Amino acid sequence: MKIVLFGAGKRGLKLLDYLLSMDNVDIVAISDPINDSARRAAGICKESGRRIPVVYSTGRESVAEILDNENPDAVIITTYWDSHAAIALESMRRKIYPGIDVPAALRIDELWQLVETSENTGTPCMMLENWSFRKDNLAVLNMKRLGMFGKIVHCHCAHSHNCIDHWFFDSENGEARWQAEYLLKYNRMQYPTHALGPVISWMDINRGDSFSEIYTVSSASLGINEYFRNKFGEDHPNARLKYRQGDIVTSVLGTKRGKTLVINNDLQLPRPYANRWMLQGTKGVYEEEKSSIYLSDFSPEYQKWESWQPYEEKYNHRWWKTDFPSPSFRGADYIMLSQFVEAVRKRGPVPLDVYDSAVMSATIELSGMSVKKRKPVPFPDFTRGKWRTNEACFAV
Repeated sequence: MKIVLFGAGKRGLKLLDYLLSMDNVDIVAISDPINDSARRAAGICKESGRRIPVVYSTGRESVAEILDNENPDAVIITTYWDSHAAIALESMRRKIYPGIDVPAALRIDELWQLVETSENTGTPCMMLENWSFRKDNLAVLNMKRLGMFGKIVHCHCAHSHNCIDHWFFDSENGEARWQAEYLLKYNRMQYPTHALGPVISWMDINRGDSFSEIYTVSSASLGINEYFRNKFGEDHPNARLKYRQGDIVTSVLGTKRGKTLVINNDLQLPRPYANRWMLQGTKGVYEEEKSSIYLSDFSPEYQKWESWQPYEEKYNHRWWKTDFPSPSFRGADYIMLSQFVEAVRKRGPVPLDVYDSAVMSATIELSGMSVKKRKPVPFPDFTRGKWRTNEACFAV
């Protein structure tokens, strides 16, 4: 099975390691505009005992030319966010499976193009949302499908992760990285898909239900400027810039079937990492942050929390019961990629399809529209009504 890797940065190299641990996966080419990055990735392939892939780093070859030259079965896309959709579209037009790092696209029109191209070509498209494949989240999904939570009413999720000193800006000199431009241009949920990944399955989105609207509000933007003043001084150029991105963004989403969801994005204030997943049904509640659960039909004491851990082990998903290449590869990324590779090998459906990818990614632009308009905005139905009859397929 032949794969082309587009993007050989930190995320691309991590996924490359997993791919090289899989049998019958051949990395035929690596494309990255930074020559050193592309050649480092090619060297990793050589060190693993595989053939040296073709390196594309001059920019002279278009995505279409690379795909036509190499004729891969699949591509893995870990490039800049605004290039994800274009590479995926060129791939699907050639019936090549795209595996897209998050987000699948930044604009609603691009997401519609992904949906329509996948439908018209019959080529599956998968956004590589690894948190959908976590052990805890899959166990919750198993329990939900057994009816242990009753009917699902409400969920909460968050991406609370201080990214200022290592992702948006260099920690040593404060120099902006490419992601920082989005903090200057937009005020929205910049990175919602990790939070949303497991939740759309818990809520049956695209398969029994559909988001109907989204309302988003934002706090003031204070954290970035204060960080730069405290660490680098008032005269640092980034200390004086005006950032549009609010420190904490909160979205409330409603569904056609009457469920609700709250999402928090908190990427630029001092805090430990947290996802804060919560699922509330008519028969119980799961709180990831507390590592606790209460189920009216199963918990031994009335309205008292139980430890989550025994439930996670009892309802462990089959994907987590398989053999891993090594202890270091025992995780959501490996499961996600192995399921994608298996789908490509069988020329079958991918675990998270183009509709899932579109819904998760759409919250980026839609949240910005809602903040700007100061009112709810409609949520597009990328399935065009098929959510009413689509059956659950993720992790079944």
